[in-house]
Amino acid sequence: MIYLVITTLIWAFSFGLIGNTFKGLDPLQIADTRLIIAFIVFLPFIKLVNTNNKEKGQLILLGALQYGVMYICYLSAFDHLPSHLVALFSVLTPLYIVIINDIRQRTFTPWYVVATLFSVFGAAIIKMGDIDSSEIWFGFGLMQIANLAFAFGQVYYRDWKQARPQLSNSSVFGFLYLGAAIFTTLATLLISQQSPIPFEATARQWSVLVYMGVIASGLGFYLWNKGGTQTSVGVLATFNNAVVPLAMFASLFVFGEAKEASEGDLIRLALGSFFIFIALFIAKRKSTKG
Repeated sequence: MIYLVITTLIWAFSFGLIGNTFKGLDPLQIADTRLIIAFIVFLPFIKLVNTNNKEKGQLILLGALQYGVMYICYLSAFDHLPSHLVALFSVLTPLYIVIINDIRQRTFTPWYVVATLFSVFGAAIIKMGDIDSSEIWFGFGLMQIANLAFAFGQVYYRDWKQARPQLSNSSVFGFLYLGAAIFTTLATLLISQQSPIPFEATARQWSVLVYMGVIASGLGFYLWNKGGTQTSVGVLATFNNAVVPLAMFASLFVFGEAKEASEGDLIRLALGSFFIFIALFIAKRKSTKG
């Protein structure tokens, strides 16, 4: 569990750093650069002989989904939402974790549908400043794709690694970053049609990119997935939610986004957050009883 705690504290400041540092840079370039750096960090630890070709392929594809798809959608959401709303809309990841795990275990409860409706209602309440509803919903949609990709990756890697206790996490984790880096590089070349690396970034932006690649992405994702293999799905889901209030607090009061929000905005934010947390409470309570 200590790995999840450490990563939660690291990630709490990531939303504000991204939202207040990378303006003007293409989100696909940001995603690709972070994942390339993370891959380079873990490249020396890869042990090719520990896994067969099928297992290597599974990890590469998993990395493309869990980190590649997630990062592209997650970072693109910052073009439509302030960072504290990006943090808020990541709150549904625990709900997706328990749903995906139940599907993999061939169980299901209709209470998850109720929880999802509560979460959508909460998102509908939230409107911040001059952000129009189309921007809110587009950003919300991007975040849900990111949440689903990240949730599936956590559950799948947990099951995959627990079935292979003889393997160390560090010896295989580079394959995930390889898959993610390949995916984001191709996406940048095909969609953005520009260099995968943002050479026009300022010195400050590069310093944050390196920090994100080495610490928040490289070390953070490694510790997170490693911690997930040592805990229950319920604990893993709960820790996915722990970062949200910390990240929102950091974005609003450390990075100064609260100055741009009126009292009415903050009230709507609190009310919408309440309904989303109700959704999570229902999902977690029913998954525990089930």
